Amino acid sequence: TLMMIDSLDMNDADRALVVEQCRQSEVDRIVVTHGTDTMVETAAVLAHGLAVADKTVVLTGAMVPFAFGSSDGLFNLGSALSFVQVLPAGVYIAMNGRCFAWHNVRKNKAEGVFEEIR
Repeated sequence: TLMMIDSLDMNDADRALVVEQCRQSEVDRIVVTHGTDTMVETAAVLAHGLAVADKTVVLTGAMVPFAFGSSDGLFNLGSALSFVQVLPAGVYIAMNGRCFAWHNVRKNKAEGVFEEIR
């Protein structure tokens, strides 16, 4: 566990810590659980930091908080664990049973889903 903060409260130092931990990890397939509000920003920092050039990193989270009782978090985590095992090196976001390249996704708050940027 690196931090337990709301992703809206994350700053550059927090994201740098995520990058550094991924860089130092001995494994080459990493799943990061993250708040959905700034997940895309953290994915971009990971990708641009070249910290994971030879690693597969999949970020995931929950659109419905666990405290609400019927969270999608466990489903998304299971999907992320599957995707991280088969995807080539790079940074991805796994949400709603889909996997997205970090640079081609956005959170659609009105629909409550992540979607490709068209």
